[in-house]
This record gives sequence, C-alpha cells and structure tokens, in this order.
Amino acid sequence: MSESKTIRPLSLDVIHRMAAGEVIDSAAAVVRELVENAIDANATRIVIDLWLDQWKIHVMDNGQGISHENLRTIALPHTTNKISQQSDLSNITTLGFRGEAIHSIAQFSQLEILSCMDDDRLDDRLDPIEAKREPKRESSGWRANYTTNGELETLEEAAIAPGTIIHVNQLFQNWESRRTGTPKQQLKLIQTCLHNIAIVHPEITIQVFQDDREWLTLGNTKNLVQRLLQVLPNGVLSDFSQVKTEEIELVLGLPDRISRRSPDWIRIAVNGRIVQIPELFQTIMTALRKTLPRDRYPIVLVHLHAPPQQVDWNRDPDKSSLYLQELDSWQTLIIRSIQQALTLTNDLLSGQRTTQFLRAAEQSAGYGLDRAITTTESKPTRSLPGDLKAIAQVRNTYILAEHPAGMYLIEQHIAHERVLYEQICDRWSLVPIEPAIILTALSDRQVEQLETVGLTVDDFGEQLWAVRTIPEMLLHRDDRAAAILELSLLGDLNAAQVAIACRTAIRNGTPLTSSEQRHLLQQWQQTLNPHTCPHGRPIYLVLQETALAQFFRRQWVIGKSHGLEEA
Repeated sequence: MSESKTIRPLSLDVIHRMAAGEVIDSAAAVVRELVENAIDANATRIVIDLWLDQWKIHVMDNGQGISHENLRTIALPHTTNKISQQSDLSNITTLGFRGEAIHSIAQFSQLEILSCMDDDRLDDRLDPIEAKREPKRESSGWRANYTTNGELETLEEAAIAPGTIIHVNQLFQNWESRRTGTPKQQLKLIQTCLHNIAIVHPEITIQVFQDDREWLTLGNTKNLVQRLLQVLPNGVLSDFSQVKTEEIELVLGLPDRISRRSPDWIRIAVNGRIVQIPELFQTIMTALRKTLPRDRYPIVLVHLHAPPQQVDWNRDPDKSSLYLQELDSWQTLIIRSIQQALTLTNDLLSGQRTTQFLRAAEQSAGYGLDRAITTTESKPTRSLPGDLKAIAQVRNTYILAEHPAGMYLIEQHIAHERVLYEQICDRWSLVPIEPAIILTALSDRQVEQLETVGLTVDDFGEQLWAVRTIPEMLLHRDDRAAAILELSLLGDLNAAQVAIACRTAIRNGTPLTSSEQRHLLQQWQQTLNPHTCPHGRPIYLVLQETALAQFFRRQWVIGKSHGLEEA
C-alpha cells in the first residue's frame, strides 16, 4: 500500500461529491480492494492466502509499506492520502481513492495489518513462495489491530519483511446474510477478479494459496499477450495479434484461429482497471461482426490509456463503470487498431529471422550450393502488405503462394468473397433495370425486406411484383432473379451484402490464369480483414518455414548427424 503521504480524513464537501462508499459484499470484493491497494503501493508480487470455509483472507505484498503514523488512521472512514480536495476527483491516477475500502473491511471482520517501510526494499523484494512461510530477512515494522469502527485498538512493533500483510479474519461474522455461496462459488468469483486485474498488470506476480495449498500462480510477463495466455484455457502465441501505442494496447484473437462460444472474453480496461463501457463493447462487436461464424465471439482485450482528466471514476462504488469523455475518438481509435491487428503484416514475416538462420547454416555446411536453380523475376510494381507471390493453383480451388517465411494456401472463392464484400460495403449502390424483374408469390415480409435494402418493388398483377432497381453488382448476372429472391429471404442490409458477395465470387473449380491469381491475391491482401470471409470461415492455411524445417529436420545440417565436426 502506497503510504508515503500522510493519511487524512476527507472534507465533507469531497465526501458529498463522491458515490456511495465501498461495497464489501463478498470475499472476492475483499480480495479486489486489497490487491488494488497493493498495486497502488507499487508492489511487484502479491501473495493471497484463502481459507474460505473459515471466512479468512490474508494478503501479502512487497509494496512501499505503511508508516507508523498512517497505521493509526488508515481504517477510519473517508481517510486517504490519494486525494484531498474536490479538484482531485477529476485527476485520479490510482485504483483506489475514496478511503473506504479498509474501513469497510474493518466493519465486517477482525482486521490486522502488519507493515514495514524500507528505503532499500527495491533490491530485496520478498519472494512469493518463501516469504509466505518465512520472510527472507526481518526489519522493524508495526502490527496494528482495529475495532469494527475502524479505530486503532492495539499498535506494537513487529519484525517483518518490507511490505504489507493484511489479515482479514471472521469475515461477515456479524453479517451472516453476506456469507453466501459455497467455497467453490467464491473461488470462481475470486479467480475472475484476479484475472481481470492480472491481464492489465502483466508486470505483477500474483500467487494464491487455498487451505495452504498452491491454487493459482500468475508470473509476471513482458506484455498483454503473454499474460492473456496464462489465463485463457486454450490458445498459443500465434493465435493473437497485438497493437500497442501510447493511447491503446489491443490484443485480438485472430478470428480464423481462436474464438469463444460467448462474449465473455471481450474485455475493456481504462487506466489499469477492467470496466463496463457498453458503447465501446458495441464498437468492438460491430467491427468484428463479419469475421466469425454464427454464434461465435471474438477474444479481445482493449486497454485504453486515457488522460486522468477524461475519466470520471466517481460513478459506481466498485468502480466497474465510469464516464469517459471524447467517446467518439476512442471508438475511432479502437476500430483503427482492430483493422491494424487484422492485417497480414503482423504475422506473415514472424518466422523470417529463423528462416534466414537455417539458410545460413545450410550454406555454411556446403549443402546444396551446386544444385541451386537460378531464375530471374521482375520486381512487383508495388509492395503488398504480405509480400505474397502466387506460384500455382491446386485443384482449381486453392492458390498456392509463397512468402519470405513459408507458404500459404488460399481458398479462392472465400478470398474473392471477402474482397467483394468489402467493395460492396464501401460502394453499395442501386441502379435501375429495364425491363423490370418479375417475381411471383412473394409474401408481405419478402416485399418489405426488398424495400428495406432499398430496392424499388411495385405490384404488377395478381401475385406478381416488378423489381425496378437492383444492386449494381447483380446488373449483368444471368441469375439476378434468383439473387433478388434470395435477398428477400434475408434479415437486413448487411446480410444482403454478404449474400451478394457470396453469389458473385468465383466458384471453386474455376481455373485461373497466373495473372488472375496474382490480381486476386493483391486484392485480398489489401482487405481490412483478410483472415476470414463474411461468414467467418478461414480464408488461408499457413505453413511457416520454421514448421517445414522442423518436419524435415533441417536443423540437423549444423550437427554431427551430417558428419560435421565441432570446432
């Protein structure tokens, strides 16, 4: 807990400006508040002990510690060192600020705090496993016990390692109505709480013991992707794409590789805390709407780094929602970041460095140098995002392409479908047609649907209708009547655009010239989402050079298995 400043009670005008006090209604809420306080104290390791059948929670951190003076007042209501005046409410830079968490915990439990401040602690941080049982070294600290009113009951010197240990015993002993849920249910809530904290603080190690047995360990990681892999049940590094700027960190599960049955892993964080912002949630869903199959949802983590002046945390007691200024700008930034994450440039060349190493090793071994086939190729007229080169068509269905880090197999119909779909969305237009297309036996719902997507439909007699405008892309198709009938059975404009793209795209089994293959690859690489078609089907299969080298055991060329002697 960060206690370099003196903890003082807030003035009445500040208290009246704030939302209701902290809501400690579960064991998970206790864990959340204590862990967030530890993060505010610049802790890098947090150890949590749980005895849920006894309603007992201990939290240990290696943060800055709490001074002797601050231990006297820390559990009193509305006492904090994180804000002091009304203007501070619009410049919140910490996870806690209301000064109610410790007081609320004291009200519902037997609260004991042990803490030690030490200037040289940064080079001697406690180990989460060893320090749980026995601190690495002892220092002069203090042990404080509090009444249910938050008043100091006892304060005595204690020998502990630098940091803070908080014992919460007999939780809700006098509030039996809050002792709800089985230990298993409580663990689930605590796990969700810790996952939400951990994924936006990858630099912190969190370790949890349940009934003296290790239950959960999340070691510190270098970035959000590695942290996400610790808490997701499935997934590998290549399943994700990351975009990171000063304003946003976005991790996106590539839609052709990983997805979920529910939208439970669409997480939005602002300044270090997972929050609920329905407008941004809808922005993410809309941006990825036509990238996944029906009833599948993306994995997305968005962490916004907003200026404190744009964030009003004073909305809910648990700070799970907020008021965010300039929402339109943040929505635009998220959309742009998703588009960047979906481009091929993020993952096409990921294995190029290893490839170069293997080739250099083979050459140094004198392997295959006299068998090289020299060919001359003209350079492409312009650089493409993925630098793909079409080399063959397989079964008139797949385009085989190579790139600097391996091979791609692209399914031509759905790649073309993706191209056409984005073109249709960008240039949706209706044109008149003469003579009109005559359809029969349409229901009122079908006529209404055609009018919804913009088509002009007139009565033309008994059970006859004349369609006088159609989408431009269908104008010269022989099956346009069947296509219009199909549109009448769909639900909205977007579904109609998907159907037109699917109907218009080249069919599998169609032979393509080399020029047509190159042109299709060029168009496909420049789409906003080259990973899946509008129905959510994967467009390409990648075989990295590293995987090829492993399968053919090419690394053997630098070992004794090929007769090479060590230097």
